[in-house]
This record gives sequence, C-alpha cells and structure tokens, in this order.
Amino acid sequence: MQPIEFLQVILRRIDLQEDDRKLLQAHADWAKTVAPEMADVFYSYLARDEEMNAILNAKEGRIHRLRDTFCTWFHEMFTGVDEWDKTYAESRWRIGVVHARIGIGPQHVVPAMAIVVTAVRQALRRDNKPESLADALSKICMIDLAFIEQAATSAILKETGWTEGLFKRLITAGASAM
Repeated sequence: MQPIEFLQVILRRIDLQEDDRKLLQAHADWAKTVAPEMADVFYSYLARDEEMNAILNAKEGRIHRLRDTFCTWFHEMFTGVDEWDKTYAESRWRIGVVHARIGIGPQHVVPAMAIVVTAVRQALRRDNKPESLADALSKICMIDLAFIEQAATSAILKETGWTEGLFKRLITAGASAM
C-alpha cells in the first residue's frame, strides 16, 4: 500500500474530522512554541531506557538532530503540511522507515508517544487550550504511530519476501497457538 493510500485508510479509521483539522491548524503557532518542551519530555523518557539511549547517542550529534526533527514533526501534526495529504503521508512514511532502519520499533515509540500525549494535555490545560484540541491531537498521534508500525511491518515483508497475506496468516496462526 502506498503512503497516501495508507493515510486515507487511517484517516477514515481514526475519524479525523474537518473540525479537528481546523482546530489543529488554528493552534499551530502554539505547537511551535511548546515543541521544544515536548522534545525534552520525549527524549528524557527515551534516555532512561538503556537500549534507546544507546541508539539515540550512537552517532555524534544525533540527539541534537533528532530534537530538531521532533520539533518539526510535532509542529507538522498541527499544520498537516498539505492538509494531511500526500506530502504528510510521505513524510510520516519516511519517519517510520527511519525508525525501522535504526532499530526503533513500536515497543519503543508507543510508550514514548503516550508520555508526550500526557505532557501535551498538561500543557494544554496550563495554557487554557480547549480539551477538543487534545482529542484532535490524540487522533493525529495515533495516525503517526500507525505509520511507524506499518513501516516496520513493510520492512519485515521486504526482508523476508513474504506477502502481506502470508504475514497475516502467520500472525493469526501464531496468535491462535498462544
């Protein structure tokens, strides 16, 4: 599935409405101001995990580049880059591929995202932002997490040469045996 097709499916499943999009865009400037704070929360959490800390600091300057990338990513969740269309889908797909390439799986990203969602909710309350903004942002976070998971799955399929149908059968069979 192409990134734009995947995004369209996930947008439907998550039920991101036009009101959600407008609300996010209306608060994009706020997002830009709190992005560094959210990056601090995100990377402080990840640094406590020995495996993640090693990945984050494997190369000179990586953590600084990642913090900048995080701030851009965070702001783009509010802007939608292109109204949550092809450019957004391709951007999120690349993020997922990079995570897979350097060994950061959903088991790392999901709890870190939960920490960010909690921190964002606290910042929204502190800054007297509407609760509906937190709900809209939660939807976008889940969309982005879906891309990371899908990229990891696609990497497995590419490496093994398996079809998606075979992969689903193996998961189903394995889960049935649990």
